[in-house]
Amino acid sequence: MANSTNFTRKLTTGYRTQVLIVGGGTAGIGAALGAARNGAEALIVERHGFFGGIASFGVGMRMNQMRPFDAPRSAVHESVIENLLAYGDRAALIRHHSVMPNVEYLKASLFDTLEKAGCRYLVHAAVVDAITENDRVTGVVLSTKHGLIHVSADVVVDCTGDADVACFAGAETMNAAAEGESFAPMTLNFDVTSHRTAEAERFARSSSLSTAVESSRGAYPAVPQSFSLNRFSSATALNVNHGGTRTLGSLDGSDLDDITRAEAFSRRQVIEMVRAMNESGVEELSDLDIITTGAQIGVRETRRVKGAYVLTEHDAMTGARFDDAIAWRSGFLDIGFVRYERMRVHEVPYRALLPETVDGLLTAGRCISASHVAAAAGKSMGNCIATGHAAGTAAAIATRLGKSPRDIRVTELQDALRADGVDIPFSRADQTDDDMDPDELRGVRTSG
Repeated sequence: MANSTNFTRKLTTGYRTQVLIVGGGTAGIGAALGAARNGAEALIVERHGFFGGIASFGVGMRMNQMRPFDAPRSAVHESVIENLLAYGDRAALIRHHSVMPNVEYLKASLFDTLEKAGCRYLVHAAVVDAITENDRVTGVVLSTKHGLIHVSADVVVDCTGDADVACFAGAETMNAAAEGESFAPMTLNFDVTSHRTAEAERFARSSSLSTAVESSRGAYPAVPQSFSLNRFSSATALNVNHGGTRTLGSLDGSDLDDITRAEAFSRRQVIEMVRAMNESGVEELSDLDIITTGAQIGVRETRRVKGAYVLTEHDAMTGARFDDAIAWRSGFLDIGFVRYERMRVHEVPYRALLPETVDGLLTAGRCISASHVAAAAGKSMGNCIATGHAAGTAAAIATRLGKSPRDIRVTELQDALRADGVDIPFSRADQTDDDMDPDELRGVRTSG
């Protein structure tokens, strides 16, 4: 267990809050809004200079499962969407379940969203340790320009994606390697443009990009087997999503050496991909050029917290229901250009948000308690907001009652979530979303 005496530099007195959310990706935004909407003083901290996680630094990735079945999912989801659309038609496109943001509008709108909800926030603040007392998390240590800062809280919600707080606190975690699996590949998304962007997009929709660049592959070995050109809210640019580091084997995004190797490889890979398209002999691809790359590589999977319940592949594929359901997940089981299958809408039990052995802590997003495959079934951003919403709401209730999150009544949490528009228990007879965006069904992401 970590404590402040581990540091040679004295901790600077920091902040005090009721609910502390660590990690400002989509799960963190959901948790901050859930806590604030239920009356708690909430503080969310983020290591980047903006919120949104991969939705923002993915430079144009779809925010999937935001409105499954073409219907509002919760008041929290709608708050994110409405504050984005308040910037006008150029801020985002909405197709079926997906929100396709212009990331610069998204970054601004998420500050608006937090402020309107009454959430405090800090950016450029990276968690480096957890503070524990008698196996209960009471705060975290942040690395900032002021040095190391201690933030104390009644309840902490780990939305880091990598289960950083839980790991630092000594909670049991799981990962793909321990399960005999390979980590899902990491990907550095990027944007391209040309004076024929529309023609390039039409070509990518109708033809295999992998086949198109086959003649160039020998000169550019880093080009992945599968990749796509996807339109987003800008009319002049395309976002490129792809298999990333898959050819390098299993790399752990929570391992310093692995993620360093992945970043270096991926920066060069982007250039090779664009050159391969330019030299493919396909006129529509001949003058594509790079606009921007992500601020960092996108990590699909690292550590997951071992909870009182571990979600499974069977749960995802059969549409599992639970008495303690606090969210549901829809869409596809997607192991990042490795496996891509339609799944059934399935519920998430509250037990999957609670670490098995550490108190004062909740998890949300891609580090909740799930197997390697089940984790891939829930990482769409709308699903991450849903588990964040539940965790933040639970944290607010625990704070109000002066209880540990594991001691609150699940029925009270479910009532609060239903009041926020969450459909639990999930009520649709049909547990698959037949209104999926056709772009996702083109096959480009199922190959390779």
